[in-house]
Amino acid sequence: MEPQLSHQVTDSVATVVIGNPAKRNAMTAEMWRALPPLLADLARDHGVRALVLTGEGTTFCAGADISTLRGSAHPAQGLAVAAEEALAAFPKPTVAAVRGYCVGGGVQLAAACDLRLAEEGSLFGVTPARLGIVYASSSTRRLVSLVGPATAKYLLFTAELIDTGRALRTGLVDEVLPEGELDKRVAELTRTLVSRSGLTQAAAKEFANGREDRDAHWTEQARTAEDTAEGVAAFLERRSPHFTWTPPASR
Repeated sequence: MEPQLSHQVTDSVATVVIGNPAKRNAMTAEMWRALPPLLADLARDHGVRALVLTGEGTTFCAGADISTLRGSAHPAQGLAVAAEEALAAFPKPTVAAVRGYCVGGGVQLAAACDLRLAEEGSLFGVTPARLGIVYASSSTRRLVSLVGPATAKYLLFTAELIDTGRALRTGLVDEVLPEGELDKRVAELTRTLVSRSGLTQAAAKEFANGREDRDAHWTEQARTAEDTAEGVAAFLERRSPHFTWTPPASR
């Protein structure tokens, strides 16, 4: 089977699967290139309310396919950063569902997601120091924002793997699930995400990511949307809300 990214949409949740099991789901150059346009298509689909990124089988992603780094790592690194940034910019909630190895470029992708859930026994590592590669500044800043400077330096300086216990303590993951429980918890979480206001989520994601020039935009969106009225009415009527906001078409 050729290395590939596959996806499906079920119940408003898009699931993107990293598939290269012969190499622990390492990302080839073609896979890095394929991710941004795939995400762009899913972002435009109003039927998609949340996205899950996971790996085929028992591994999330062991990083970049090292065979693509012969000669120079710069082209492959550029592709990886572009894919990471596209994932970070995805306008709807994103969840990394991690089992097994999450190493190198795998951590880049997981860190670019909004939330990270991991199965007990998973291993995490940021390994450019094993290859003499300068980790991208944007990727370094994202890692620092998640785990703090001390843990980021430990991961980058040593290239050692850490377990789910340490990943949870340092903020690299949000939840750790017993073996066999990850898929169930991801399904539960995404059901919650798609039931909430997309307006609230989209604005919160931009604000949390540091954007500071869109207050007027979101004020106008809230004024014209029906989500607030629907949310209040549903609360008072003791029923589940049916939120209908969708992002305006890009110009």
